[in-house]
Amino acid sequence: MNPEIKSKLKEERLHGTSSFPCGIYRTKTSQKGIIVKHHWHEEIEVIHFIKGDFRLLVNMESYEIKDECIFFINSGELHGIISESKSLNEEHAIVFQPGLLSFEAYDTAQMYLINPLKNNEISFPRCLYPDHPSYASVLDCFINVTDAFETEEDSKVQGAVAKAVIAQLQIKVSLLKMLSVLYQFRLYSDSYRDTDTRVELIKASITFIRNHYREKIYIHDLASLANMNEQYFCRFFKKALGRTPTEYINDYRIRNAISLLETTDLPVMNICLDSGFFNLGNFLKIFRRYTGTTPLQYRKEKSK
Repeated sequence: MNPEIKSKLKEERLHGTSSFPCGIYRTKTSQKGIIVKHHWHEEIEVIHFIKGDFRLLVNMESYEIKDECIFFINSGELHGIISESKSLNEEHAIVFQPGLLSFEAYDTAQMYLINPLKNNEISFPRCLYPDHPSYASVLDCFINVTDAFETEEDSKVQGAVAKAVIAQLQIKVSLLKMLSVLYQFRLYSDSYRDTDTRVELIKASITFIRNHYREKIYIHDLASLANMNEQYFCRFFKKALGRTPTEYINDYRIRNAISLLETTDLPVMNICLDSGFFNLGNFLKIFRRYTGTTPLQYRKEKSK
């Protein structure tokens, strides 16, 4: 893939701070639909699915999640999360740079575990379930990390950062213990180094949509980008992301419209056009389908 395209798809959010790159994210919702849109980052992500009905998409794989479990997202993996029901869905995530755990002394742990993780030479297991003998210990480490963030004044903010020395020490100790438990049970594996061209094609398609969502986007343009016919491309796209290209485009445009409604005083017609809709009636119809209300009602509710 063109490096410029790949870099544009990469998530630019800073997880934690530059000096302590670790953040936590909590999701509790009764809404059905996309919780985390597709993205990738260099950091490792550990997700604790607590309750609910989810679909986790990682690269070209789809995982149906109905019970408590822990999933691991390795560096560079394309992933997203969908809530599959309107019942209470709750998940927490820790996102961190493995270099955060490096030792100044070059010992065997640094040589055989920390450095390979930093260099993406070994991978975490995809998932753990409560019946695995390592699960209780890994979950305990996960909770210790999130508890350490609770000591911070802004702990309820998405992506809260840990600034206190004690909190940072507790987080590092807990993450290191988590790594040691996984190592003890031999759950790491050599990273698959060959590029999956299917994932790269999806990344290119998503990047094209994000760069051109204000314009008319034709399926045959996306199909040509992937060097496929339209019918095969639509099946390929839906298998990868769980949605058709049209559904993904509409979702991205509506998210842009919602952001403009929340952060600007622009008239609805301007927001319609700026979000890539060329017909106000169609915009209102799709907006209601996604949100259950009109743009003006949505803005009014958010301004209260």
